[in-house]
Amino acid sequence: MSTEKYYYIGVDIGTGSARACLVDASGRIAASDTQDTKTWRDENDHRIFEQSTTDIWSKICIAVKNVLEKSGVDKNAVKGLGFDATCSLAVSDFEGNPVSVTKGKDIGSVGGERNIVLWADHRAEKEAELINSTDSVVLNYVGGTMSLEMEVPKILWLKKHMDAVRFSQCQFFDLPDFFTYKCTGDNARSFCSTTCKCSFVPDKGWQEDFFTRIGLAELIDGGEWRQMGATKGRVKPAGTPIGQGLTEEAAKDLGLLKGTSVGSGLIDAYAGWMGTVGARYTENGRLSAAPALDESRHRLAAVAGTSTCHLVQSKQGVFVNGVWGPYRDATFPGWWMNEGGQSSTGQLIDFVITTHAAYPELQERAKQEQKNIHQVLLEVLEKLCQEKQVDSFTELTKDIHFYPDFHGNRSPIADPRMRGAIIGLELDASIADLSKKYYLTLEAIALQTRHIIESMNTAGHEINSLYLSGGQARNAVLMQLFADVCGVPVILPASYSEAVVLGAAMLGRIAAEKVTASEEMWNIMVEMTLPGTLVAPAPSLKAKQLLDAKYKIFRETIEIQKRWRQQMEEAAS
Repeated sequence: MSTEKYYYIGVDIGTGSARACLVDASGRIAASDTQDTKTWRDENDHRIFEQSTTDIWSKICIAVKNVLEKSGVDKNAVKGLGFDATCSLAVSDFEGNPVSVTKGKDIGSVGGERNIVLWADHRAEKEAELINSTDSVVLNYVGGTMSLEMEVPKILWLKKHMDAVRFSQCQFFDLPDFFTYKCTGDNARSFCSTTCKCSFVPDKGWQEDFFTRIGLAELIDGGEWRQMGATKGRVKPAGTPIGQGLTEEAAKDLGLLKGTSVGSGLIDAYAGWMGTVGARYTENGRLSAAPALDESRHRLAAVAGTSTCHLVQSKQGVFVNGVWGPYRDATFPGWWMNEGGQSSTGQLIDFVITTHAAYPELQERAKQEQKNIHQVLLEVLEKLCQEKQVDSFTELTKDIHFYPDFHGNRSPIADPRMRGAIIGLELDASIADLSKKYYLTLEAIALQTRHIIESMNTAGHEINSLYLSGGQARNAVLMQLFADVCGVPVILPASYSEAVVLGAAMLGRIAAEKVTASEEMWNIMVEMTLPGTLVAPAPSLKAKQLLDAKYKIFRETIEIQKRWRQQMEEAAS
């Protein structure tokens, strides 16, 4: 029997960085490296967010070479490579050269650095409205409403602003698929990207009548769909080997061997699902049993960073209003996924803190006390509780109500026009006021998570636990709020920051071992996911009553905002 140790590299392309992680078959991390990537904004249009595949590829190559150097692992021991990325639209010509997506005279020109319309880009609002007026079967698989963050609205926007000849020479990729193409020269696409973000309908494929109706008939291309790249068997489940592995050029760039297996990719949130839900967990010092594949139906993954995505798998397709999916084969062959989400969570927490008048005071105090700003805010809250003689932060803030959709609602309302609200404001700009607003932001994020879980379970899911990953998993107060508000245990990963990239590394192993069966894929997930820690619901009776009342008001706030909007639209018409 061979005693040689094999390794796999996961590459995670996030909103602001590219990360590589080298792991062994047990999921233990040998080395990790992160490189910042560029994002361009438009000072005259707040909706615009653009990136560059050239920039990101250069950072991927640095990160991969660095993990090999840090670990001392020989490239011969690296057997597979997997990618996850944000659901952003990458545009190239048919030779793989970047095509500019920046509005103006150069849009559609080859060689322009800015060739990615980032997921957060909201330029395609009118295009999304047109798509949502079609009543197409496509909409059944996105919760009834297509988000302007998906790829087809963005492609339609590009068509409207680009010369027709230039547009005809473009290839359109969801970002994970671009980088498997970059590595292998094979433009096969993943089920995850095409079904979740590009309107490829499960069991039915591309819908010619839909694309014709919205004004994108040229993409049909006589049934070849060359610009979309996914037809005639060229759509792959997660981890399927792509092409012949790394090309000679890509291998040289990455410092790996030509032919190293490259697995079909995943959207970053789905990689977070893969890197967390197979975990066992410790509770009261005891390790839980290894979960069977069927247990995945009950485990909701929450990938919580700048925004949050909520993913759950089911054996049969479940249609949930305002929740994307169901998507067949997005992760496991024959299984379905639903995806809820919050467009701004970590970003919202930062916004509430940094825009408050007391933020400079908070920074100075944290510096003087050599503490994290979040720790300072919690200490202020604890002192306020003592002064007011209340038992919890929830009781302290019971008369203030915060609604969190500052950047529109992704789930379960699917309404980009929803906006944030705070009810119960005072003439107070102190650090005490900031601490309350900080806690209210966390509470509102948890209340909205309950709304998403309830919507999924009402439609037919059976979610009974929440598996966290991403930067927010460090926030112990928020994690306890999730458990208390949603009434389910929260499982924290062994490494909050590595769960997503670990999922990408699993794709590399699946490709290297040519695994195709769902049971075998699940076994790899369980084997490579280190045990997590369980946070149980533990609210006092009073706190639970207050949280339930807050949730009722939270739901009422939605209806009030919709009614007020309608009244103002009628008044303005």
